[in-house]
Amino acid sequence: MSVRLQDSTALVTGATGGIGQAIVRALHARGAKVIATGRKRDVLEALAQDLPGVEVLVADLADAGQVASLLTGRDIDVLVANAALPASGRLDGFTPEEIDRALDVNLRVPMQLARALVPAMLERGTGHLVFISSLSGKFASAGSSVYNATKFGLRGFGFALNEELRGTGVGATTVFPGFIREAGMFADSGVKLPRGVGTRKPEDVASAVISGIEKNRAEIDVAPFSLSSGARAFGLAPSLVAAVNRRLGANPLATAIAEGQRDKR
Repeated sequence: MSVRLQDSTALVTGATGGIGQAIVRALHARGAKVIATGRKRDVLEALAQDLPGVEVLVADLADAGQVASLLTGRDIDVLVANAALPASGRLDGFTPEEIDRALDVNLRVPMQLARALVPAMLERGTGHLVFISSLSGKFASAGSSVYNATKFGLRGFGFALNEELRGTGVGATTVFPGFIREAGMFADSGVKLPRGVGTRKPEDVASAVISGIEKNRAEIDVAPFSLSSGARAFGLAPSLVAAVNRRLGANPLATAIAEGQRDKR
């Protein structure tokens, strides 16, 4: 069953980034009452000025108390768990605290928000949860072990939850962006991709979110065919695909991206 977005209440985490803002705009355009959360008050307030009716809440999702405050006194029809930390880099370059923070923001918080929201959604017989994963949730590579762990985990959680909710009127969608230009973790790193590696726009991710909600799709890739097909091939022959990617220079690219994102852990 699809959710009617007009007049529904949607909570979007990670709304201060370009992808999050695109999602907020898309939901607002469908008539949803959007609650936008993030850590940057000035960005949130500018977004609310541009989109009348959007409610903003400043919150650090690594703080369990602030996470709980997002739901206090609110009936949420749609959750879009978009917030994430890059968590790129080799494992020995992380502190224990950085690993815990990545697990909290990227995986634990989406699970806890879903756990808190599902009972009321089931009682109403309608609702939807969207988890923004990554193609890194389907394809593992050197220099991304922590990030891969969080995004693979989110994929498993989202798909299983969709199955658990089947026939209840409540749905769950997991979205898998590849390299997104103009906004997001990859764009913020400042790294240039090798020639021929395609990208998508933040608005493409937002369109996938809307499609997932309205059509109750379990999984949606947001990437050129070359990347999405490579992720599917990884599921069948991971060692072979990893070897091919090493020959294509995947490891130096991963190192460069990790360096560009180190200060955002």
